[in-house]
Amino acid sequence: MNLEPGNADYEVIIVNDGSTEEETLRQLDIFRAKKYNIVDQPNQGLAAARNTGIEKATGEFILLLDADNTVELDFVWKAVSVFNDDKTVAVVYSDAEYFGTRDGRWVVGEFNLQRLMIANYIDACAMVRKSVFDELGGYDVKMKDIKSGWEDWDMWLSIAFAGKKFHYLPQIGFRYRVSPESMIGGINSSYEVRNKLTAYLHKKYPTQLGHQHITEFALNRFKPHPFKFIMKLGMMAWFKNYYKKLVTKNKIIDGI
Repeated sequence: MNLEPGNADYEVIIVNDGSTEEETLRQLDIFRAKKYNIVDQPNQGLAAARNTGIEKATGEFILLLDADNTVELDFVWKAVSVFNDDKTVAVVYSDAEYFGTRDGRWVVGEFNLQRLMIANYIDACAMVRKSVFDELGGYDVKMKDIKSGWEDWDMWLSIAFAGKKFHYLPQIGFRYRVSPESMIGGINSSYEVRNKLTAYLHKKYPTQLGHQHITEFALNRFKPHPFKFIMKLGMMAWFKNYYKKLVTKNKIIDGI
């Protein structure tokens, strides 16, 4: 597969979201000299940067790729084949392989809405029909204020709640670099961020996240740590003030 600019089968769009790092700017100059499509904009956050790239794209399918990830080219062609064979598919995703400070395979598995409602398990490096982004309005730029890095989770929920179809390819589709600074390395460590994120998503999707599959949701939360789950329910039921105090101090994650 030829990744040089000018290939009629695809386009490469690089969005510089206000980076000032010397090495990043040097690499951008190299790509710019090779006539790649570089879009420079003031720093506006992850969602805005992705929306810019999607808006500039002219193709039928969008493959989002963060700067520290690499995509397996075989995944690209297989995903396109899935889209062409089934016009109802909106998203094609796959497994990943870690590198950096962590190794091994990230096995994602078949799509499960209940699992997605509990937590995100599909990385941004997936292929999506551009018409889906156009229909749903792209990524939510308001999530920048939460600083969670989980704009992707919100996007997948939005697509799923719209009744769109996800397709899983059981292969390594990309390589995910893990470092102390990467989002996957620190995103789950802050209860404060998780509580803000949960509150925002529940407000945004009150019907879907408030009522759907509540029984299965509770069971899935109970199974890994039954004692902790029962203790938390007990606090919520009989020690409400103490529970609220723990949540306020971000000692626990709000909700079950």
